[in-house]
Amino acid sequence: MTVERILGSKQKTDPPTKPHVPGSPAWNERSTSEAVPREAREFLEYLRVEKGLAANSVSSYQRDLGAFLAFLHRQKKAIRSVRRETIRQYLRSLYERKLAPRSVARHLVTLRNYFRFLTHEGQLDEDPTGEVEAPRVGMTLPKYLAASEVDVLLAQPDASTPRGSRDKAMLEILYATGTRVSELLGLRWEDFDVNLGILRCRGKGSKERLIPVGKSALRTLESYMRDARPLLAKGKANPYLFLNHRGGKLSRVAFWMLIRDYGRKAQIATPLTPHVLRHSFATHLLERGADLRSIQLMLGHSDISTTQIYTHVVKERLKQVYQEHHPRA
Repeated sequence: MTVERILGSKQKTDPPTKPHVPGSPAWNERSTSEAVPREAREFLEYLRVEKGLAANSVSSYQRDLGAFLAFLHRQKKAIRSVRRETIRQYLRSLYERKLAPRSVARHLVTLRNYFRFLTHEGQLDEDPTGEVEAPRVGMTLPKYLAASEVDVLLAQPDASTPRGSRDKAMLEILYATGTRVSELLGLRWEDFDVNLGILRCRGKGSKERLIPVGKSALRTLESYMRDARPLLAKGKANPYLFLNHRGGKLSRVAFWMLIRDYGRKAQIATPLTPHVLRHSFATHLLERGADLRSIQLMLGHSDISTTQIYTHVVKERLKQVYQEHHPRA
């Protein structure tokens, strides 16, 4: 059976996902009976269209902005009456809700971008976030698995079953390429060049990058495509590689649950998430001599400073090895 027959001979490209905007049923205001400002809808549209942010990023801005607008409603304040002290009060309310400094800092970034947009558009005369200090966020080293733990994890799925074959292929591809979970679940067969061992991945902002794929991951993927995927598809034409038991695209929530369960079966102490495998991919490459620029390109980081966090991981690992094994440590 050819891959074309497995996927369906004529596929229609799914329309791009358009995030909900304030005023739609999915807008989470916990909240308010007031109409959501037109400026908020325009801001989200600006992020989506002009800035080219991915749907998940726009959704994150949407949630943070919705929380702030609900706060203003409770305070009986209009957006034009917001001053620096209002922003500080809002940030204090987030701390009172026990949000971590990193989460509070993310909320402030959303507000900075929103008020800069309003100022640039002539909606406000002054940006009230201008002199508000960002929370101090300490550097948190990413969690990653040892190579031996990855081997145990990849051995957990039962590849003799359709779901097990699918799960093994997903874990292999995730660790072999360092893709984000949204990128993994959006993969199609045409994204792979099996002969060259290359994956064409669409990342944040629809930016494309090329990632090498190892032979082991490709063999596992081809086995899944040949033997297991047709059983999961149930005769339905679906362009995506990884399907649920109903023949539809596997969801992020479902993948998070299955990777967590496999982590428990493998008795891995680190709480397992898709990003832990992404961090493991980058850390193991750096430990074995890969240069930082190459890792940046494979991860799809726009700024190499984001990738440099892995140099700190390797340094900490070297210190640990020294402490454990040097006789005079």
